[in-house]
Amino acid sequence: MKIICIARNYAAHAKELNNDIPENPVIFLKPDTAVIKDNKPFFLPEWSTKMDYETEIVYKIGKPGKYIDEKYAAEYISEITVGIDFTERALQGELKSKGLPWELSKSFDGSAVLGSFLKPSALKSYENIEFSMKKNDEEVQHAHSSEMIFPISHIISFVSQYFTLRTGDLIFSGTPQGVGTVSIGDQLTGYIEDKELFSFKIK
Repeated sequence: MKIICIARNYAAHAKELNNDIPENPVIFLKPDTAVIKDNKPFFLPEWSTKMDYETEIVYKIGKPGKYIDEKYAAEYISEITVGIDFTERALQGELKSKGLPWELSKSFDGSAVLGSFLKPSALKSYENIEFSMKKNDEEVQHAHSSEMIFPISHIISFVSQYFTLRTGDLIFSGTPQGVGTVSIGDQLTGYIEDKELFSFKIK
């Protein structure tokens, strides 16, 4: 299983972090050891000084594909959920300043939270998915997938030029504005439309 992540895919989020709008999807990967599911807690690593949440729509690939045309991309999505791409922002800034890869700040154990999956047919609109996240019962992120710079059909087509997509692969499609830092004791709850798909503690 590959976990393929898209960075800077919402214009407002790129702006809040003072990043340029990309010309093509910005890709990084996470290992399978990054996954947390079933509402298990997220344990802050001892080396972390500024851990940020990034709420994202996550797409599961349902069949293998290579060089997928955008018009057929939807056929490769078997399930959809909301998740969190945890990012150690202080470490990421240090790595970026040195021109180094981000993986230490983005791909560590537990950095990819997954909610319960839904079939695409369970959603009101495949192309305009409403999602949100609350921290301690206060909504901190709320967006629609139609706001993405690169829609999922383009992402699947683009990624499949470089990586063969296989059944069970996951695509984290990027976060909107409103990212913030977590602390021990926080409760994070994620939604697609009005469906609660994850709720877990920071420990």
